[in-house]
Amino acid sequence: MTQPSIHPTKKYTKSSLHTKVLTCGEATMRLLARYGVDTVFGIPGVHTLDFCRGLNEGPIRHIQARNEQGAGFMADGYARISGRPGVALVISGPGVTNALTAVGQSWADSVPMLLLSSETDSRTHGKGWGALHEIPDQRSVTAPMTALSMRAYSPKDVPEMLAQTFMIFNASRPRPVHLSIPIDVLAMPVDEEWQPVSMPAPPMPRNSHIQQAVEMLRKAQLPLIMTGGGAVNASDSLRILVDQLNAPVVSSTAGKGIVPDDHPLSLNASTVRHEVQEYLSNADVILAVGTELAETDSFVDLLDLKGVLIRIDLDPKKINDQYPATLGIIADAGDTLDMIVAQGDFEASRSRDEVELELQNVRERIAQNLTVSERKHKKLLKTLESSLPENTFYAGDICQLVYTGAFGIHMKHPRSWSYPAGYCTLGCGLPNAIGAKMADPERPVVCLSGDGGFMFTVQELMVASELNLGLPIILWENGGLKQIQDDMRARDIPLVGVEGPNPDFLKLAEAMYCDAIEAESLEHAASCIKQGFEKKRPTLIVVRENSPWLDR
Repeated sequence: MTQPSIHPTKKYTKSSLHTKVLTCGEATMRLLARYGVDTVFGIPGVHTLDFCRGLNEGPIRHIQARNEQGAGFMADGYARISGRPGVALVISGPGVTNALTAVGQSWADSVPMLLLSSETDSRTHGKGWGALHEIPDQRSVTAPMTALSMRAYSPKDVPEMLAQTFMIFNASRPRPVHLSIPIDVLAMPVDEEWQPVSMPAPPMPRNSHIQQAVEMLRKAQLPLIMTGGGAVNASDSLRILVDQLNAPVVSSTAGKGIVPDDHPLSLNASTVRHEVQEYLSNADVILAVGTELAETDSFVDLLDLKGVLIRIDLDPKKINDQYPATLGIIADAGDTLDMIVAQGDFEASRSRDEVELELQNVRERIAQNLTVSERKHKKLLKTLESSLPENTFYAGDICQLVYTGAFGIHMKHPRSWSYPAGYCTLGCGLPNAIGAKMADPERPVVCLSGDGGFMFTVQELMVASELNLGLPIILWENGGLKQIQDDMRARDIPLVGVEGPNPDFLKLAEAMYCDAIEAESLEHAASCIKQGFEKKRPTLIVVRENSPWLDR
């Protein structure tokens, strides 16, 4: 794919008032700050020195990760809790490829993340000279997993690149962006002050589409609402609509808390449960708001959705994918739901008591069908729910405890639960939690991890320790990659490569200047977490699945 040309225009306001000539790297950092960036995560290298020159004097703080993958996950976690773009700053070549796993996670979950990298000297591009940190075509490596991947050919390209980046973050489906600046361009002088551009608003819905949606919902006898992460700014209107229609609501893993999970009409993020999949097939009108209806929320090839389908999404590609919409509305979810509620004047087709009883029966069936491990998970999760502050943010890694948490713990607010089910990469939990804590230092943050995933990014414990973060980390130890063990046993496959020994996690954490405790009861685990919030260092709390107190 040919690199699009960049042509700066008069829309980029530049001031002639300046005190010194900056390098392009310095000017880039200043412009990022003007777009509201206050933190970048990364590891400095010889190819990012001019970026670092700008970080030394400016308002942006630099958080040193221990691997660029960790830096990417920290940027991702920063964005998940705050809604503001997270930024990872890395060298070309290995810095980019190390961070690419986190970029993939941000892509899958529609997270606004900027991967800002250097690139080899412009003279070397395409020549195969074996330059330090060389990728023959760096842009082509990141383009498939980004909404935009661009290279600067001169300093004047940078303002337009950043303008396009923040337009994506603010006015369309937020997805990661990769911008690279070659080292020779980074060092070039800039004698003007770059200024940010004003951001356009997301698209508004057509009034005719609102009227059609209202009419469909008025006629519904068995309406149902499905919410995803794209509905995060539509929480108030969704709650009103749920109550007006007496409509059951089911969320994706990214949509937990948009309608409180403990709402009597909520089935939580439970599309993974066959009991709920059966229930969905009964709805005659389904309103899907900001959700992909993704396979990774249900783990079935295709949900049996028989009803009329109304889809509200910023991404036009989602309107007629494997779940074609009867009515598709390409617009901001908050504005659209506000208009539907304002024009609706709805009367529920069924009584509240009737619907609540129906949903309670579904919940009871789920509880009866839990596995032995899921029952243990729920004991711990329910203890956390009842013991920890309501606004706690849970940064989940890819592990069985978090799988159960999707439907087994209640979030009362949006942006409270992170379970990146889409890309589903091990190791995201700890660095996501660090990024979240840097974005919102006063908010309690807990990391939920399994023993396998924890080992992918365990080195980032040093970052949490260095930053004096009061970060509790629950490590669910079940002796290896248990989900894969279970899958192998279910298909009568001998266990292969899933039983490696674990280190002594307590000693490992202590070696990284963290507190480390083995939980002795549900109450002890909750107490350790609450104490961990008050500390100036991380606390690792090991919960062993075979502990007798989880069977009581």
